Amino acid sequence: MDSATLLSFLALDFLLVCVPGADWAYAIAAGLGGRSVGWAVAGLVAGYALHTALAAAGLAVLVAGSPALLTALTVVGAGYLVWLGWGVLRRPAVPDAGETVAAQSGLRVFGRGAAISGLNPKGLLLYLSVLPQFLAVRGARLPVPAQTAVLGLLHMACCAAVYLAVGLLARAVLGARPAAARAVTRTSGAAMLGIGAFLLVERLATL
Repeated sequence: MDSATLLSFLALDFLLVCVPGADWAYAIAAGLGGRSVGWAVAGLVAGYALHTALAAAGLAVLVAGSPALLTALTVVGAGYLVWLGWGVLRRPAVPDAGETVAAQSGLRVFGRGAAISGLNPKGLLLYLSVLPQFLAVRGARLPVPAQTAVLGLLHMACCAAVYLAVGLLARAVLGARPAAARAVTRTSGAAMLGIGAFLLVERLATL
């Protein structure tokens, strides 16, 4: 793989990561809910580490080729997003100005992030539809699994940078504005709930 290919992939991947979705919503909610942005982002990245491992091992193709397995993954992931989004809507954890709020358990925040990205079928499809376009099958110095791992690591680094910036920016800009922060948090919860419902309906409609 040459540097031009890596830069081209990174540019496209950056644009995709910058499109708001469930990951953005969770990063924003974490930024407004306490000192847990790092744990939340680490969890999101860990979920994509799972996708990278599946793709490098060739299991992603197996999952995509099994309608029943992909449907089950979609239902579980969508159901989790709906549950998490509803919880955020009911209890937006936003600090009042000047008030110190106890952060949630770091491992709990990490686990939620990993579940959101790891169970997101759109993440799996990203590895199936985008990554293969940048893999060199013939005459490459690295085997395809190694190339997949390299691109997966680039995607994880891009996610870490963007989601960390989103979470920290949300805290810095809205942390001292409780009313606006609650509105944004509820919007993030609604986004997670809506994305989960959309994924569920979209997948069940294809059956």
